[in-house]
Amino acid sequence: MSKIDPMARVADGAVIGEGVEIGPFCTIGPHVTIGAGTKLVSHVNVTSKTTIGENCTIYPFASLGAPPQIVGIGPEVTELRIGNGCTIRESVTMNAGSVRGGGITTVGDRGYFMNCAHVGHDCHVGNDVIFATSATLGGHCEIGDFVFMGGLSAVHQFTRIGPQAMIGGVCGVRGDIIPFGLVNGQYAALEGLNLIGMKRRKFTKDRLATVRGFYQKLFHGDGVFAERLERVQPLASEDPAIAEILAFIAGGKHRALCLPDFGSQA
Repeated sequence: MSKIDPMARVADGAVIGEGVEIGPFCTIGPHVTIGAGTKLVSHVNVTSKTTIGENCTIYPFASLGAPPQIVGIGPEVTELRIGNGCTIRESVTMNAGSVRGGGITTVGDRGYFMNCAHVGHDCHVGNDVIFATSATLGGHCEIGDFVFMGGLSAVHQFTRIGPQAMIGGVCGVRGDIIPFGLVNGQYAALEGLNLIGMKRRKFTKDRLATVRGFYQKLFHGDGVFAERLERVQPLASEDPAIAEILAFIAGGKHRALCLPDFGSQA
């Protein structure tokens, strides 16, 4: 059975799963669903149509499902959906979606969100991500699986970050980051591949060499980028990671691609 502290406020209509713990001074809205085994330590505010998965731990002063931070929004109740096994530390904020943006913000399974991290309205965040302290997403961002965002980094709205990318600390991201990319700098520049992350995902030495060779040809080869991109298209068959990077580039819509600074090396 669930355990709700007498100093918490749980509105009629909220659905509380088996074994949920809700600590003192938490406020749970009427459209909220909390999955089995999840723990709200204290002082957590959950509102809008927010669904929290199973076995999550949420620390004090987190705010989940607050309305999107947009001028002129209406009274509609929109949605935030958080997956299973997430750790959400102190003062993290995750906003519900906006009507004009599809009405839903989603966060995948097993995410680790350090204190003061922010997920803006209509973002879609993958599984197994890590957001370090104060990492921030503007609205409508798409974040792939296994992405690491460094502390105090900030991502412009409508930006895509591919799976297994790594963003350095104190980094402003204004362009789409390829899968497996490593970016750094005051305004993010592509510095190479996230080789440590790729090794953790069991890439062999041969696979790493193949993908690095492709990266060099695409980002440091002769000619302008469009010409290099055309030349490397046949390499998609050499490794699934190459195919994934090329498909990601082809799918760009709102933002330019984050590219290396002149002279940077992979």
